[in-house]
Order: sequence, then structure tokens, then C-alpha cells
Amino acid sequence: MADVLPYKPRPGEIPTDPGVYRFRDAAGRVLYVGKAKNLRQRLSNYFAPLRTLHERTRRMVTTAASVEWTVVSTDVDSLQLEYMWIKEFDPPFNVRYKDDKSYPFMAVTLADEAPRVIVTRNRKIPGARYFGPFPKVWAVHETIDLMIKAFPIRTCSDSSYRRAMQTGRPCFPGQIGKCGGPCSMTVSIEEHRAMVDDFVAFMAGGDERFTRELTKRMLAASAAMDYEAAAKYRDKLSAIEAVLGKSALVLPADEDADLFGIAEDELSAAVQHFVIRGGRVRGVRALTIEKEIDISSGELVEQVLQQAYGEAQDVPRRILVPTLPDDAAELETWLRERRGKRVEIAVAQRGQRADLMRTATLNAQQALIRHKTRRTTDYVARTQALTDLQEALGMDEAPLRIECFDISHLGGTNVVASMVVFEDGLPRKDQYRSFNIAETTDDTDSMYQVLRRRLAYLDRPEEESEAVDPTTEEVVSEDVGAATVRRKPRFAYPPQLLLVDGGQPQVEAAARALRDAGHTEIAVCGIAKRLEEVWLPGDDFPVILPRTSEALYLLQRLRDEAHRFAITHQRKKRRNDISSVLAEVPGLGSSRIKVLLKHFGSVTALRAAAPAEIEEVQGIGPVLAQNIHTHLSTR
Repeated sequence: MADVLPYKPRPGEIPTDPGVYRFRDAAGRVLYVGKAKNLRQRLSNYFAPLRTLHERTRRMVTTAASVEWTVVSTDVDSLQLEYMWIKEFDPPFNVRYKDDKSYPFMAVTLADEAPRVIVTRNRKIPGARYFGPFPKVWAVHETIDLMIKAFPIRTCSDSSYRRAMQTGRPCFPGQIGKCGGPCSMTVSIEEHRAMVDDFVAFMAGGDERFTRELTKRMLAASAAMDYEAAAKYRDKLSAIEAVLGKSALVLPADEDADLFGIAEDELSAAVQHFVIRGGRVRGVRALTIEKEIDISSGELVEQVLQQAYGEAQDVPRRILVPTLPDDAAELETWLRERRGKRVEIAVAQRGQRADLMRTATLNAQQALIRHKTRRTTDYVARTQALTDLQEALGMDEAPLRIECFDISHLGGTNVVASMVVFEDGLPRKDQYRSFNIAETTDDTDSMYQVLRRRLAYLDRPEEESEAVDPTTEEVVSEDVGAATVRRKPRFAYPPQLLLVDGGQPQVEAAARALRDAGHTEIAVCGIAKRLEEVWLPGDDFPVILPRTSEALYLLQRLRDEAHRFAITHQRKKRRNDISSVLAEVPGLGSSRIKVLLKHFGSVTALRAAAPAEIEEVQGIGPVLAQNIHTHLSTR
């Protein structure tokens, strides 16, 4: 591969002004759109030696055949132009957005003669004011039912409204008390418009002035012994309080803000958008993002805000984000143009805002896990993953059985390895295995040892199986009682693919183990976590799977599961080791060992404790404390 791109602009050709650039392929399709405060400085990063580029950036620039740019006068203009071009060209290497679902909204059709409130998923009704999104349709209907008790505005259809206004007979919803528009023949168009304004003002901020005003009117009517009017005010007050009670006060009552919680990995991100009005969460929107080239957290936040407010009608005065983008000032100017007033972008650092940010981030993390798991549990996705993997690795057949290996250690000690098995794209936990490694020089040597031990059993299938504890899925010794173990065929089937957690060195060690064991018919590859690149033996450059590839999600899940299983085994091994050491102390049984470890929290803390500190643990006397201290000091 040439180290210099043929379409690289000549030195000095790129201007130093702010602007927007586009990479195109040979067919003229726009691959990527970006903006820069200094075009020359930004584009020079893409034309650095290819070996120094992020793998996914290298894939983009080598796919492209040309680059072009447009100079603008200000950074805000570049922000606007970038957003317009991304919308127009939908470049495959820019981040891609996908709503988890189509959320229902409450909409008030302000452009109508007599506005009505409806439930809709259509965000393009001319002149409509939207509230939400709501998690479920029933939640919108419940809110509307409560709201029209306090603010009885129109709910009937347009055809019913026109018919009622032409005939002078109330619409059917008006006859049963479900519509308070002019079509109910109880209010004029002007009076109804005033009611609509109050409805919108309350939903926009939960303005508690309505509560105070209704309370004042109710008390006045009661004092005047107009109990019928007082009862109406009471019912409206109850409806308003019911609406307010549906959402807890998470921020000060005068706070209008949008909060974005984000969880991300190298390929994907999940966003939780909390809409807060009047200090209460009025709506939650979930968004998943597919990333292709490497972008920072700040750049991701910037693009999320562009997506959220590019066509938004409701921009709050404060936007809370986990990381402040580099172009925060330009973004604030861009948002101010949409809102007509000042907009602040801030990081939630302490207090209620930080607590709410943690909640949103936790929800985003769980959404990201669900998004990735969903890709590998669906039958069609699994089939596609195995087919994609076969093509990407040049295999003769789809790898129906894949074994993944990971090495784990604690500062070079307690080295263990894990083997997880996926068949037809699903985990076979009954065939997971763990390995203890006594002597090793590094991770590659550990990987070689483990694979030689595993591959040796392919030539000795008649050997008796190893004892396995079904509750922990870990290898245990042969002398464990029969009541606590079960026997399984050891490494019953040969895999079509061996996957190792690591890059080129680990893959070469695995390939050497296959050659030495005489099983070169088994394919091998590795997945490097930092860049999510797939390495094959003998290759100078990794295989880059597309971000939307089902194969990549399958490899990620295998790698993550092997890592989890290795860590679990290592932790149990450390607990067993220290428990065995403590069990050698005369008079110290299993229950006291548990109390000791719980009290000190770690083995390191227990070793560092003086006899007087150990004596403070319930059930530990002076003599036993001294024996424990002496025993640990000599081990």
C-alpha cells in the first residue's frame, strides 16, 4: 500500500480559513463531511503517513478518490453548512443515528382556528407545538385526560369540528364532556384560544402560578358561598396536581433544560435525552449511534446536539452534557439563533444535575448493552454474522463453532486463561473452560501454552473428561466429591475458528501453536480492543470490518465474554488462595475467614493490619489475632 494518497493536495493549496470539507469516492459519492476552524491544519491530519492513521480513518481516506472544501466566513457558518451537507448527502463514514423506537408525542395544533390536542408520532405537523416524547402511548392519553380537566381545550377531529360549527350542534366528544372547544358551544373562539395558551404554558414549564391562581379562586368562591364554582376550581386543581405528581421534581422548579447521558465504545454509542421543564422530566428519548472513523467524546457530543436541534422547535435555555465540545461557543451561538434567546451548554458537575447525569448515563450504558446483544441473538443477524465472518477471513465454510481465548493476570502473577465457546453464534456455557498457568514469560507465551494444551486433546478424544462444577462453569480437581461435579466430554468438537484477544503478537503465537500441534486446518484471528481491528497471521495490516457488520458484533461479544470469564476465574482463584492460607491458622474456620475478609475488604489490608486491628473483628481474640498476623507475615 502506497504511503501517500494520490489525490493529496499540493503544499499551500489548502487555505487556513474556517470551512467544511468533503471526501468523495471515484463515483463522486460523498463519504465524509467535516468542518474545521483551520482547513489546512485539519486536513493535514488525514494526509499523514497511512501507517500512523487510526485504522478506520485509513479505511476512509483510502476509499476516497478526492477531497474538496468550501471556505466560510465564521465558525458558526461552518457548523451550519456541515449540518446541512450531512443531512443532504448522508455520508457513510459520518456517525449514523437510529431511534430505538418511534416515540409518541403530545401535539397542540396551534395553526388551527381552534387548536386541538392530539397524540401523534408525526413531528412535521405545520404550526404544531410538541411535548414529550413519552415512553408509552397510554402515558400521553393519561396526561391529556388529566390536562383537559384543568384546561378544557378541543380534542375532537377536524371533521367533527367543522360539522359542529356548521350545524350549531355540539360535537359528540363535547356532548359527553371530552371536548372543550368552540364546537362544544360553551366557549367562543377567543376564549378557547386563551385556554390553549394556558395549556401550552403549563406543559412547557409546569408553571405553578396556575396552582396558586386556582387555589386563590377556589378560596374566594368558597368564602362567597359559591360552592359550585369552588368545586370546579377544586377539580381543576386536583387535575393539575395529578399532572405534576406524575414526574418528580429533579431540578429546581424554574429549571428548563435538556440533559444528554452518553455511553460509547469504539464503534457505537447510546444517548439518553432527558427533556426537563419546570424542574421535572417531561420526556425521555433514546438514540443509538454507529461510528465509523475515530472521533473524540467532545466531537460526539457536538454531533449529537446538531442532530437534536437541527430542526427542533423547542430549544431550552440550558443544555447539560457529559463533555464540553471544543466548539461549545459556536454551538451556543448556533442554538441562540434557533431559540431567539441565550442558550448555555454546560457540564453537570455536582448536586442534582450530576445525580441526574449519572442516572441518564447508566440508562445509556444499559441501552448500549441491549443494542449490541440484540445484534448477536437474532437468528437472521447470527446467520449474517457467520457469513460475513467467512467472507472477511477467507474461510471455506462458515465458522459454526468458534473458541475464544483470553489471558488475565494481576501484575504478572496469578496468570489464568479462559476459553469460551460459541456455536451457531450463541454461547455454549457448558463447554467454557478455565486454565491455570504456572510459569510464563509474557502473554504470547501464555497464549501458546494454553492453545497447545487445548489442541492436544483433539488427538486424544477417548480420554476421560475433566471434572466441572456446573454452578461456576470452572475446571475443578478430580478429587471433588461426585455430588458436586458432573462429567462432560473434554473439548468434544474441533473449532472452525480460534479467536484470541489481542493483536498481531497474540495471533502469531496462536498460529505457531496450531502449526506445532499439526492442526493448520483451523483458522485463527485476533481482535485488538483499542481499535477493534481483526488481525490474521502473517498480515502487515488488519482486516477492518464495517461498523454495521454483524461479524464484528459477534467477535466483540466473544472477546468480551472471554474477558469476563477469565476475570471471574482469577478473582475466585485469589479468594481460594487466601482462604487456603488462612485455613492453615489453628482455630480459624470458614465462618471467621469470611468475617475477616468482609471486615478488611481486601487481602492487602488484612496483611497490613496490626494484631490489635485484627482483634477488633468479632470472634477474634488476642491469641488468634497474633497467630493470623504471624502466619500472613511469613507467607
